[in-house]
Amino acid sequence: MKYIRFSKNDEVMYGIIEGETITRLNGDFMSGEAQPLDETFSLGDVRTLPPVMPGQVVGIGLNYALHAEETGKPLPEEPMMFMVSPTSIIGDGDKITLPTLEHRIDYEVELTIVIGKQAHKVKKGDALSYVFGYTISNDISDRDLQQKDGQYTRAKSYATFKPLGPVIETELDPDNVQLKTTVNGEVRQHSNTNDLIHDVRSIIETVTDVMTLNPGDIIITGTPSGVGPLQPGDEIVMEIQGIGTLRNSVSAE
Repeated sequence: MKYIRFSKNDEVMYGIIEGETITRLNGDFMSGEAQPLDETFSLGDVRTLPPVMPGQVVGIGLNYALHAEETGKPLPEEPMMFMVSPTSIIGDGDKITLPTLEHRIDYEVELTIVIGKQAHKVKKGDALSYVFGYTISNDISDRDLQQKDGQYTRAKSYATFKPLGPVIETELDPDNVQLKTTVNGEVRQHSNTNDLIHDVRSIIETVTDVMTLNPGDIIITGTPSGVGPLQPGDEIVMEIQGIGTLRNSVSAE
């Protein structure tokens, strides 16, 4: 099932989407208690919002072998965690703003885990029962700051650096879905989550061994090879099989 968060006339609403039709819910789908209303909207008549506004955004770095190779870094023996500010999140159709044109700022398509219930010290065998669903993120990264800082938080936390959405898909096999990025119509990334170094279950086990995750928190699981710089005027389209398409344009600040 696909869930969407959207607005119409400045009112934030939640719904279930099938094709181009949204059936409104009487509350937040993350509550587990929301019920469908006798009210529908056309997708083209509403503004798509980030499907969740998480309290915590956890990133996993270097989680595809070919991406590690293109960065010249060794494969991590366990999931490499970093934190990102939730204030960096924008939605489908929103504009990515580059704070400087002097740095290399890259796009990164990533399967994103949406946590469905409080998770702490979760074992790998139980991990998927803590997942509400999955969405798409563009883990935009300032490479100059990554190199300068030696860690990732500042480089990935600028406003608009985490496009997220457009929906949450609850029925997905995270071990075997295709990911693709096109920039101005040209394919730049094309891979499958079966190439993940650390799979979704291992990621959840490792992260929750350190911290407690709450409903609506997200984990971005790493990007495949093919990352590259963004330029003002670019149109970025990210697609994950079974979820949908995340589209954003780029401008200079």
